[in-house]
Amino acid sequence: MLVAMQTLESAPRTNVIVKKSPVTGEKLGEFPIVDRAGVEAAVARARSAFASWKQTTVEERIAMLSRLKEVLRAHRDEYAQRISEDTGKPLVDSVMTELLVVPAFLDHYKKTAPKLLARKKLPGSILFPGKAAYQEHFAMGVVGIISPWNFPFQLAVIPALSALIAGNTVVIKPSEVTPITGEIVREVFQRIGLPKGVVEVVQGDGSTGAALSESMVDKIFFTGSVATGRRVMAAAAKRPIPVELELGGKDAMIVCADANLERAAKGAAWGGLVNCGQMCTSVERIFVEASVHDRFVELLLAEVKKVKVGGPDEGADMGPMTFPKQIETVERHVKDAVEKGAKILFGGKRVDRPGQFHEPTLVTEVRPDMEIYAEESFGPVLPVVKVKDVEEAVRLANDHQYGLNGSVWTRDLKKGMAIASRLECGQVTVNDVVTSVGNPGLPFGGVKNSGFGRYHGDEGILSFTHTKAIMADRGLLSSEPFWFPYGGKKYDSLKEAFDGLAGGSLPKALYHFVGMMRAK
Repeated sequence: MLVAMQTLESAPRTNVIVKKSPVTGEKLGEFPIVDRAGVEAAVARARSAFASWKQTTVEERIAMLSRLKEVLRAHRDEYAQRISEDTGKPLVDSVMTELLVVPAFLDHYKKTAPKLLARKKLPGSILFPGKAAYQEHFAMGVVGIISPWNFPFQLAVIPALSALIAGNTVVIKPSEVTPITGEIVREVFQRIGLPKGVVEVVQGDGSTGAALSESMVDKIFFTGSVATGRRVMAAAAKRPIPVELELGGKDAMIVCADANLERAAKGAAWGGLVNCGQMCTSVERIFVEASVHDRFVELLLAEVKKVKVGGPDEGADMGPMTFPKQIETVERHVKDAVEKGAKILFGGKRVDRPGQFHEPTLVTEVRPDMEIYAEESFGPVLPVVKVKDVEEAVRLANDHQYGLNGSVWTRDLKKGMAIASRLECGQVTVNDVVTSVGNPGLPFGGVKNSGFGRYHGDEGILSFTHTKAIMADRGLLSSEPFWFPYGGKKYDSLKEAFDGLAGGSLPKALYHFVGMMRAK
């Protein structure tokens, strides 16, 4: 979800992360890198804590974890400042996209998790008359969470809360790009007074993430790049353990001829530039029907020109890019697009000031053979594609390696819902952008190279559990129809029972199943 890029490969390194400001380039601090032995020790502590944590009730777990709301309220401004210092994002984004979602998700799961995790009675079967069927869920054990740098607080805390509510303990490896926020994650869980080992945080680089993937955890939840996701899967396959991957996106926005163009233009500007475009749910391909293309581009250009770029203390709408190497990706995509005939209507280069700032960039005449169309830019670029009609837009939107998110813009809601159903992606909004990821009741995840698995919603709890099926019989009879011996007329009764079941006559099938018990 909201993808960042991480590496698991080993590389020359020191034993500390040197953190520099994305706003000024100045050194902000050093953070020790946890080595393999440290990771294994953290997993062992989490394993020890799991024995007692899984015995608590879901209501008890939610009550303890709900203390987070008070911690975040008491330290809201401090945390927002530190997250913005770490990432460069505006303070509004630090509160809105990092802190605000946590109490919303806790409140949602307080209402839904007890029922989700309770034993459920399911329908019986004609094959087994008189037997009761149940389903229940139990915790997996220790969950390793490798979180990204684009939303470093919420994309560590929300999956951790889901796993914890389900009865697991967790080991979190924050991104090496945002270690300041990694320390905040450690602090908030310490401040709510959980038992020792229930939440472990291991700061480090790619080698730390590799060690966690190869450790004795019971599941890996990874948010990051496709390339690193494949390495996580390969490591997990050696045991094997389940993996959930929230990877990249190249989200399509379809603007129909009957859309509210003013709203669509404002939505595109925000959806493509919020968090400096560093979201897997960012608007990254805008398909506009030809009849309204020029007017939409005119409106979008006006909106992009209004976006103020600057640091967190400058009242900016859009901050710097958090990861220096990501600017190089954006620059490469823009250069390739121009060389292949695209037009830059606004922006297109770095801002001439210290730090990691890039201009909001509007690109038109984009084609599928351009890198800016085919690959995830993960930056402040808005590529616009003119299409003949909705059919072409849907075809192009689906003909892509990614399938995470999308949006449809039309004044006809029925039409919009029909188009949404045709898009091959994990979630769609109609006349809006991004919001599906913020709804705690909706599952979130992708298809194709955007990953697999779902979190948020009911799946957000159940994906951190194993499912157990139970059949129960009162045990009053001395035998069962299918038990030995097989001799006598049992085969004849079984054939009659089969014919009754296959022919739709359940009473006949039941009669002959009972006859099997009496067959001599």
